[in-house]
Amino acid sequence: MKASDLRNQDDEKLRAELKGFDVELFNLRFQQVTGRLTNTARFKQVRRDIARIKTILRERELEI
Repeated sequence: MKASDLRNQDDEKLRAELKGFDVELFNLRFQQVTGRLTNTARFKQVRRDIARIKTILRERELEI
């Protein structure tokens, strides 16, 4: 997901997506432990998306 796409969304949508990515990250970790993980690169993508969303939310918080 691109940062420019995320910047166009409001805070509520960003928080909902953040929660979704947190759940996905948990599921990926669970799949890795059980040996059913097929796409290991998804870890990096999800972690970076979480970081992007948190950065945008923090920037907006500091603007206020």
